[in-house]
Amino acid sequence: MGYTRREFIRIAGAGAGAAAAGSGLASRWWGADGDPVPDPGTDGDKVVPSFCELCFWKCGILCHVKDGRVTKIVGNPKHPLSRGRLCPRGTGGTGLLYDPDRLKKPLVRANGRGGQSFREVEWSEALDRVADGLKGLREKYGPESLALYTHGYGGSWFKHLLRAYGSANVAAPSYAQCRGPREAGFRLTFGQGVGSPENTDMENARCITLLGSHLGENMHNTQVQDFALALSRGAGLVVVDPRFSVAAGKADHWLPIKPGTDLALLLAWIHVLLAEGLYDRDYVDKYAVGLDKLREHVADKTPEWAYTATTIPPEKIVATARFLAGARPASLVHPGRHVTWYGDDTQRTRAIAILNALLGSWGRRGGFFLPAQLPLPKYPYTHYGTEPKPPADAAKGRVYPFADETIASGVCDASIPGTADYDIKGWLVYGTNLLLALPEPEKTRKAIQALDLIVAIDVLPAEITGWADVVLPEATYLERCDELDAPPWRVPFAAVRQPVVEPMYDSKPGWWIARELAHRIGLADYFPWKDSVEYAMQRAHAAGLDCDAMRRDGVVVGAPAAVTIEDGVEPVFDTPSGKIELYSQPLADAGFDPLPNFTPPEEPPPGMFRLLFGRSPVHTFGRTTNNRFLSEVASTNELWLNRRAADELGLADGEQVVVVNQDEVRSEPLALRATQRIRSDCAYMVHGYGHDAPGLRFARGRGANDTRLVTRTKIDPLMGGTGMNVNFVRVERRQP
Repeated sequence: MGYTRREFIRIAGAGAGAAAAGSGLASRWWGADGDPVPDPGTDGDKVVPSFCELCFWKCGILCHVKDGRVTKIVGNPKHPLSRGRLCPRGTGGTGLLYDPDRLKKPLVRANGRGGQSFREVEWSEALDRVADGLKGLREKYGPESLALYTHGYGGSWFKHLLRAYGSANVAAPSYAQCRGPREAGFRLTFGQGVGSPENTDMENARCITLLGSHLGENMHNTQVQDFALALSRGAGLVVVDPRFSVAAGKADHWLPIKPGTDLALLLAWIHVLLAEGLYDRDYVDKYAVGLDKLREHVADKTPEWAYTATTIPPEKIVATARFLAGARPASLVHPGRHVTWYGDDTQRTRAIAILNALLGSWGRRGGFFLPAQLPLPKYPYTHYGTEPKPPADAAKGRVYPFADETIASGVCDASIPGTADYDIKGWLVYGTNLLLALPEPEKTRKAIQALDLIVAIDVLPAEITGWADVVLPEATYLERCDELDAPPWRVPFAAVRQPVVEPMYDSKPGWWIARELAHRIGLADYFPWKDSVEYAMQRAHAAGLDCDAMRRDGVVVGAPAAVTIEDGVEPVFDTPSGKIELYSQPLADAGFDPLPNFTPPEEPPPGMFRLLFGRSPVHTFGRTTNNRFLSEVASTNELWLNRRAADELGLADGEQVVVVNQDEVRSEPLALRATQRIRSDCAYMVHGYGHDAPGLRFARGRGANDTRLVTRTKIDPLMGGTGMNVNFVRVERRQP
């Protein structure tokens, strides 16, 4: 079967493809193969529907079980997010379930923090230890002294536990270290964020624009399917990226922009749309306010002005602006996912939102649909007690007025005594490896050493577990039942996660751990259900859902919903004006620029490169790099460097190098990839490698840890996001 330039099936290089063929992953390689090959040899004795947790997209899966073992995992054709297909990570779930390095029994620290010495204990002793610590924190410092870090759907049980305990310090690095600025930028403009999964109607788009969004390397299954479908139908593609990414290889226009100047390009595009009358005039007149102020603001933001910052020729800026406008309103400028770059990130995503408004894409087919959701009543819990103190995530005297979630890095800072309005003294860490997830890792270690208690609930012995006082081994997502999932989407649905096999070793599901802790600290009233199945069935019955159908199919899908203006829906904008706010009065009132302004980024020092990072299509950052199955395709990372720059340094493609940042922090050795597919002023590496946790026997020592090099950040003043693309590195040959 051959593929055209437009098709997105083959998104890896020949080397990755060869590795895939050897691993058995090649069949349905990217989950985009329309001709699945039956595999009766591994169909098993039964098939159990559930939903995935190898990333946080939560695709529907069908798990084949034979002789008590999961033999394969495929996409659930009835689930709206998978539609019968999975990304390679989803198919590799058995690599986590049967990982020989899994945490097997509860552990209690036997020496000082970081000493990596633990003793195995029974659950009763481990839970009593944690409960005593939680009661001690509450009595000595107050309940607000406890914080929860969480990443993953099973964290809902611990969020509830913390709220019952009396603390509002619940944080996920996925906000301030990833998607937060786009949520704030779109909320300021349209009155709502884009959510997760994002409400992008890519499959019907006639033009897609990606700014630093590595679709195909960032493998969110539904989006990649929609992306492939749109391209196969002839949709245009514009990719703005200093690196010739997989997506750039499919583009009509690749703009190799100078890092840190995307906002200048966006303002110039807006200038062209307004100056040439290419915007959706009827849409803007009906739904938006602030056009005159925007027009005045960008009057001097010409393509020639942007060229001096971006290095994109003016004629290319004009041509691509016209290209975007020619497909409106089905012209989608993607909001991105990992958007914490330079500290001006909310304003940059505001510019993306404004550009989409001018194209008329919000609420339109081929743009952003207006999602529908099944009404799923909350469990009738006991009413929480007194209102907790506000989160301690802002430094003394400084707040982030447009943050709508707790700032994970701010909670870490508040754990260093004297930096916040009150000190955080204990951490519950659920499913998030903070030593790789938070920037400035030395600050994270300093915070940990100041804590009275740190408890890690995890499946694998990641770096954070080595610093914990108590480690509680959780069952994997294939061994437990969690909350029902009913996100806003183009079709309303509710999905169930149900156990595929019994928990291995002495691991326990998160709901059980949270409930047992609650009983030990006097909060039993907040966990009145017997188990998570009873809990889920109560919610499903309250919503009028067919529980038998949900168990059988893994999902209940509601009636098709009207989700675009073309369907007859009128958009509602939860803004002060009730309209799209091109000019933001709330920003002006708070002392910020009401319209985005571009400030040139700091230049790399002589001989240094701006450090950029991304992800591999077969890995979810560092969560899966110990997965032997997925690592048959990608077992390490490399440093991308422009070939000419490498030649000037006397470095050859494939040789081992060390990366040294501006603060003289040195990376682990990794291979150099000398290539013309990246600008000469930056270097790039995939995130999630360079583990040093002794328990990760496969991943340890493979590749380099980019987080170690992120010793500086630039904080977004609007919502507190940590801009991390502000570090510079030099590249040296590895010395013997």
